[in-house]
Amino acid sequence: MIWPLRALVGPVIWAAAFALIYAVHGYGCALGWPVRDAPFGDLHRFTLITLWLAALVAAGAVCLVGSHLQGPEGRIVRLADQIGFVATLATLFPVLCVSTCG
Repeated sequence: MIWPLRALVGPVIWAAAFALIYAVHGYGCALGWPVRDAPFGDLHRFTLITLWLAALVAAGAVCLVGSHLQGPEGRIVRLADQIGFVATLATLFPVLCVSTCG
C-alpha cells in the first residue's frame, strides 16, 4: 500500500517547486528585486535560479535513492521519480533565459 504514495514523491516535488517559483516570481516583481544586486546578476534572477537548482537537486536525489521495491510497483515508482525530475527540468528552465517582470 505504500508504493502508490511513494510514486507521488517526484511529481509532488515538481508541483511544489513550480508553485513556489511562480509565487516568488510575482513577489520579487512586486518588491523590485530585478534592480537589486546579488552575487550573480540581479536578486530576482538569482533567487529563481537558486530555487530551481534546489528543486533539481531534490528531484535528482529522489531518483538516485530509487525504490527498494521489485516488480511492476518498483518500476512505477522509479518512472514517477524520473517524470518528476524531467518535469522540474523542462518546465522551470525558462528562469535561466526568459526576462523577468514585464
